[in-house]
Amino acid sequence: MLENQEQFYHSAHRVTDHDFFDNRLIFGDNLLAIKALEQEFSGKIKCIFIDPPYNTGAAFEHYDDGLEHSIWLGLMRDRLTCLCQLLAPDGLIFVQIDYREGARLKVLMDEVFGNLCFKNEIIVRRGTKNVQSQFETIDALSTGHDVIYLYAKSSSVRLQKLQALDEEAEPGKWDTFWRGTDRPTMRYEIFGIRPDTGQWRWSEERGYKAKRNFERYCEEYAASLTLDEYYGLKKQEEGVDLDFVRLGPDDTVQYYVSPRNYKILSDVWMDVRTSGKLTNFAHEKHEELLERIVRWSTRLGDWVLDSFAGSGTTGAVAHKMGRRWIMVELGEHCHTHIIPRLKKVIDGEDKGGITEAVGWKGGGGFRYYRLASSLLEQDQFGNPVISKQYNAAMVAEAMCKLMVFTYAPSETIYWQHGHSTEHDFIYVTTQTLTREQLAKLSEEVGEKRSLLICCGAFRVKSDAFPNLMLKKIPKAVLSRCEWGKDDYSLRVENLPKAPPKAGQRELEFDIIKEKPGQ
Repeated sequence: MLENQEQFYHSAHRVTDHDFFDNRLIFGDNLLAIKALEQEFSGKIKCIFIDPPYNTGAAFEHYDDGLEHSIWLGLMRDRLTCLCQLLAPDGLIFVQIDYREGARLKVLMDEVFGNLCFKNEIIVRRGTKNVQSQFETIDALSTGHDVIYLYAKSSSVRLQKLQALDEEAEPGKWDTFWRGTDRPTMRYEIFGIRPDTGQWRWSEERGYKAKRNFERYCEEYAASLTLDEYYGLKKQEEGVDLDFVRLGPDDTVQYYVSPRNYKILSDVWMDVRTSGKLTNFAHEKHEELLERIVRWSTRLGDWVLDSFAGSGTTGAVAHKMGRRWIMVELGEHCHTHIIPRLKKVIDGEDKGGITEAVGWKGGGGFRYYRLASSLLEQDQFGNPVISKQYNAAMVAEAMCKLMVFTYAPSETIYWQHGHSTEHDFIYVTTQTLTREQLAKLSEEVGEKRSLLICCGAFRVKSDAFPNLMLKKIPKAVLSRCEWGKDDYSLRVENLPKAPPKAGQRELEFDIIKEKPGQ
């Protein structure tokens, strides 16, 4: 992936101590992007939400779908397999789909993640109008819901209880900490105040702990969460009922009376809106839906990924909630919809969605990347050679990623372009290396270190030096990935469309291995 610093965007100053600036927006095919993220993010993503094209047969402005079932499943399998590698050990993946491919997708996800990792089929309402009242008879009932399949990385993952305020719930409130009952042992000094009569409501230990709880909330969470939301979050994440004490108006000591009538949610989420209207994107997700998912499955600073970014709702919500995020989008709406939306969020100009609910004031930033073109191309004789678009530094960094090394070129040792451990290094060069050059390298590396050399060619046997591993760059690249292709997307125009249904609904599960365009 190539950084484009001209597209980087961040706030002019820090708004809170928890502003994140390393969020990533990637423009390009999501399969290639996911593969490019593997080295850095394998096992680190806490929550993945994707809303892939539903394969409806409709022609959307921003997505092409209506593919043959087996082709659609093959494309999804490639992506889900890579996404599984990115999930943290306790990570969760949410995939929204409708009835057309839901059953087939469920079987596929059982295969990729394991059927024991299946957690829930969540029902969410569909944001479409029912127009059947104008007809005497109908072909089928109107579809009023989609499903979200929820899988965990491991079958041992336990979910937090999911709670929400009941419609008739009483919000939290502040009340006086002083009580009229007279217990001298409960008259201690707090906020510089010690009552002459009566008593404080709680013991000194509990009172000071509640004071620290409120101070922590003010310092770390007040900019993004109301106190009721923070209380509910801690109750949900840690199973604790936090106490809070503050110095209120007129220098009165007050304690927090927590909200009442929380309800435990099931897998039916008909109470949350799913269709958003902050952009003119046809299939924009509502921030309420993503807020519930992100709040339930992550904590402050966790990584959230959406590889079908669409209008950018996942990133916008994660940003407002103090999570790090990665979004991937191939369509031009990456620039026409997502970037303008994120800029408004960062500048504090986005007043819609969950902004008011979480107390969002702006801040943070993101980095912009685009996928590089293929590292190899064919010369006039049909042989694989390094693309002329790559300079020496780009080749070195690309080879480090392909060979699973951390790219970290040394400023003093020319042959250290990266490392996998503190004793194992990689050196990348397009030169043909002679025995004399390799012997000198072997001597410099020494017996206690090893060096992987990726070069244009070498004039010795590959095992001539015990501390050197020799690989030719074209062969090394060809063995690690396909080349000469820059698009494996679900938006491929030359794939066959789904044929008209002949009355049967067979489970088509012959997942083809070919990539689009082959």
